[in-house]
Amino acid sequence: MTKTPDMTKAFQDMMAAFPVDASAFQNAFKTQAAFGEKFSKVAIEAAEKSTEITAKWTKDTLAKLGDMAKAKADPADYTKSVTDYASAAAEMAAENLAAFAEVAKKVQMETVELMLAAGKEVSEDATAVVKKATNEVTTAAKKAAASAAK
Repeated sequence: MTKTPDMTKAFQDMMAAFPVDASAFQNAFKTQAAFGEKFSKVAIEAAEKSTEITAKWTKDTLAKLGDMAKAKADPADYTKSVTDYASAAAEMAAENLAAFAEVAKKVQMETVELMLAAGKEVSEDATAVVKKATNEVTTAAKKAAASAAK
């Protein structure tokens, strides 16, 4: 009665009776890493496409500015040149903003698809882990009950 009970041993015995499957954590990490890679791919592709659009827009704008900056024989030609540039710039802006909108729309669609797939896969993984844990706990409880009955 004066002896202190060894709680460490009891705790170790209890933990051994209910094993934890580390592979579930490893699989969850692998799944998360795979989705991270897919999301990164979507973001990088969007950045590449946006950069291409911006570079083309800049190149076209500089070409139009070059045309406008050429020397003209008649002063009225300068007015026409500025008017043509303004018209072309407005048209380029509309085209390029539409191209940016398409990139954003594609990113949004791909992201939603990935999120749905991630939710489905996480749900399936969680169900599998719970089933496995339930089976292991049931087995451990049966063993404990059998040894207690002896």
